[in-house]
Amino acid sequence: MPDLKILLLDIVVICSVARALGWGFEKLHQPRVVGEMLAGILLGPSLLGWLAPSAFASLFPPGGLAPLYFLSQIGLLLFMFQVGVGLDLHEVRKLGRAVVFTSNVSVLVPLVAGSTLAIYLYPHLSSANVPLPVFALFMGTAMSITAFPVLARILEERNLLLSPIGMVAVSCAAVDDITAWCLLAGLIAWVRRGTGTSPWLTLAGLSAYLIVMIWVVRPLLARWAALKQGNSRDVLAFALLFLFLSAWTTERIGIHALFGAFFAGAILPRSEGFSRNLAGHLGAITSVLLLPLFFATTGLRTSVHLLSGGTLWFYCALIVLVAILGKLLGCAAAGRAGGMSWGDALSVGVLMNTRGLIELVILNVGLDLGVISPTLFSMMVIMALVTTFMTTPALGLLSRKVKASVEPQPVSS
Repeated sequence: MPDLKILLLDIVVICSVARALGWGFEKLHQPRVVGEMLAGILLGPSLLGWLAPSAFASLFPPGGLAPLYFLSQIGLLLFMFQVGVGLDLHEVRKLGRAVVFTSNVSVLVPLVAGSTLAIYLYPHLSSANVPLPVFALFMGTAMSITAFPVLARILEERNLLLSPIGMVAVSCAAVDDITAWCLLAGLIAWVRRGTGTSPWLTLAGLSAYLIVMIWVVRPLLARWAALKQGNSRDVLAFALLFLFLSAWTTERIGIHALFGAFFAGAILPRSEGFSRNLAGHLGAITSVLLLPLFFATTGLRTSVHLLSGGTLWFYCALIVLVAILGKLLGCAAAGRAGGMSWGDALSVGVLMNTRGLIELVILNVGLDLGVISPTLFSMMVIMALVTTFMTTPALGLLSRKVKASVEPQPVSS
């Protein structure tokens, strides 16, 4: 039976380290979430388990991890709900053709690149239990992700959120999120088809779910929200019940609870007061307590010591390189074709490489489903950290080069 004392100590340690590293990375002009992601890795076998194995075993005993895992899953559901709330489907439909083209290419190029790389990695990092098409589709989907919330935070901190570059990047990331979660939903249904549930039954259930949510629930929510603008407790209680019921439904039909949480947030009314109420109530407890627990559970599954030998580190470097180039070149080429300057197009490509927390969510789903091994999981977590960490310095370097190229040069006498 799990020990409550250990769980409480785990929470104190995890949240303290996450806050400390988040604060430190914020001082380095990095998103706080980068430090929190790294905190989870450092508390796992990669560092703490290596330096102090006895302390690690006492703090995270194998039999006591279940409560930590389930708390982290609740945090993920709340976070994906907030991501859905942050997406405005009306605004997505209003996007110009250039942005739509760029966003589609920013998914397609890394999807193809990741799937192609998967064909090469399959004999070395997968097993016969995982079909090659499933492995390739998962790798391509993981490569095509952009972390919409982290990207928005970076743009806000650099006062670029309302700039042309920022608006294009945020719009593309929003479309990326929708596309990636649809791909992931299809992949999960494919993987779970061997668990006794017919894929046609899953598809029928998903279709019924979408029809009811869009054509029945959404109009009712709009009417209800208009009546409950001032009652924040009622709004919060209903939102939580709606979120968990939607998540249960998609889990029950064989997709994933995270998809239900995301879609529940996406169809909520977009009135300013309604959205602000939800963001204010859910944001603090999720970011301060529950998400650090998710980073810790991810860190407990990540071990750089699994990457023993130069060959595995070569595969890891190859994954990072393909992930960066797929997003950068795809976005830059599409942006340039859409009329942007090379500097702006490359800036969008750099920004779209922000994978952050969304990447960790998808990787954990892949590991839970058995699509990727713990070794490949560790490589992909490293890729998520590198691509997120590089965004701010790469954007700053690119901005300085663009500025230097347009400044008038002194005329020699």
